[in-house]
Amino acid sequence: MVSPRGPPRARPMDMATPGPLLPPCGVIVGVLLRLVAYLVVVLYSYAEELFLKKDDNKIKKQDASAICDLHCCKDAPVRNGLIGQKPPSIHPERLKDFGEEDYLNGDVKTWEMKIVNRNEELLQDALSCIPQSSSRTSLSSCNKLIRFEDISAAAFKIQCGVQKTPCVYSRLSKQYGMDIYLKKEFLQYTGSVKERGVLYLLTSLPQDQQRKGVIVASDSNFSMAVAYHASALRIPVFVIMSTSTSPARVKLCREYGAMVISYGTTAKDSQTHARRLSQENSYLYLEEEDSAVYLSGLGTVGLEVYEQVPKLDAVIFPAGGHCGLLAGSAAALKHLNPHISVIGVESESFPVLQQSLKAGHPTEEQACSNHHFYGDVSGLCFGSNSLQLTGKLVDKVVAVREENILISMLRLLEYERATVDAEGAIGLAALVAGKLPELKGKRVVIVICSGNLELHLLQQCIARALTLDNRVCRFSLVISDSPGDISKLLEILSREEVRVLDLKQERTFVTSELFTVEVTCTVETRDKIHTAQLRNVLLERYPTAAWTER
Repeated sequence: MVSPRGPPRARPMDMATPGPLLPPCGVIVGVLLRLVAYLVVVLYSYAEELFLKKDDNKIKKQDASAICDLHCCKDAPVRNGLIGQKPPSIHPERLKDFGEEDYLNGDVKTWEMKIVNRNEELLQDALSCIPQSSSRTSLSSCNKLIRFEDISAAAFKIQCGVQKTPCVYSRLSKQYGMDIYLKKEFLQYTGSVKERGVLYLLTSLPQDQQRKGVIVASDSNFSMAVAYHASALRIPVFVIMSTSTSPARVKLCREYGAMVISYGTTAKDSQTHARRLSQENSYLYLEEEDSAVYLSGLGTVGLEVYEQVPKLDAVIFPAGGHCGLLAGSAAALKHLNPHISVIGVESESFPVLQQSLKAGHPTEEQACSNHHFYGDVSGLCFGSNSLQLTGKLVDKVVAVREENILISMLRLLEYERATVDAEGAIGLAALVAGKLPELKGKRVVIVICSGNLELHLLQQCIARALTLDNRVCRFSLVISDSPGDISKLLEILSREEVRVLDLKQERTFVTSELFTVEVTCTVETRDKIHTAQLRNVLLERYPTAAWTER
């Protein structure tokens, strides 16, 4: 049956409508933007890579030329401190007070030192070539520039291996009329400032050489420092000592970790044997010389002194033939403040540095025979670099007598409780001798660089120093050999508050009248005034009393 309404109409939604032939305009724009952004990123990365490669090539060329200038010398043998690696970056905190320049290294902000004053010219002028004896061929014969940046880099590299020793105000200041500060480098582990240069030298060696090992031939502070730090760095180390070396020093060197070999009766025999062993076994033969690396390590003392003592007027260093500490520290101090006076002190018995400066080249005169007392300050002048730096940057070099050195050792022991050797006390000896009157009322630092005094010398030095300081005196007098006369003499000594150290009586070999005794007495007094007072009292009671001159 057919519906009156007719057949059902199709719904509009049932009709198939054709879809669009192209995507919307917004989709196309989005895709194009992403494509453009991707291309920009790719192009930027490629350009950045090109620029970085170009900068790296420049840096490599500059580093190669700098390393060659610093450590290499044409036609020179390979010796101490030849380094093929870039020095470490300078620590920012050590240079924040000296002038700074910031730059961006990638995304890390760092700091760099910039030298702008005239001391760079002084350092360059100090490296003019001078004649050197053919008997000493070493790396120090090269013409090298010791820059302030090198000393700062050395300070950063060795800061974990050596102590930053104190620089404290001394009670000796009132006695000498100036503010004295003592830089106590004898507090290093081996008792010597040589650790600074040795550690920087060893850490700068190529790794293959560190694996092969090093060898030295002496009983000096340099050898002790090499023995200790080479062992700490796991570098095989051999020390050749002569048979005349004290057993205590041999034992100490072995305790530091070195293989000690006793050979020959003289230092020359030991050195010859060490050189032969180095050639046969590929060891690096080390001796103390003025290579740029070694001087930079020693120069860190100047950096620390400048940081520790503000408004500094003068610094006194030990000098002598081994003047690397004086030269390296002068380079640092004169850069930081050209107005600081740098003074070197050596012995009158062998004024090696003064003679070398006067001659214009290292002298070849024989060193002092009393090596065990004077230590490294008695050696020959070992290099042209340190000599030239000393001539250009050091204001004054003075010489002192052995008596002044002994008294300064006594002063340091009494006032500072510091047991030091002649090398450590020679700086104060310049003030004891009155050689530096221009420093009155000023602020002065004295570098006490060594404290390795052998025990058998300690007693002799102190006894001799007390005599030179008029605090131990000896007199002899003739009295009658009757009961009570000796007690009267002792009563006088007790009343004058002197301490009797020794008393001897001689009855047999007496040239005076019979029944007399010659009494020789050794006493200790407070000072020179007390000694003069005792002498007057005894001469008044015993007119024939004779005093033994020192």
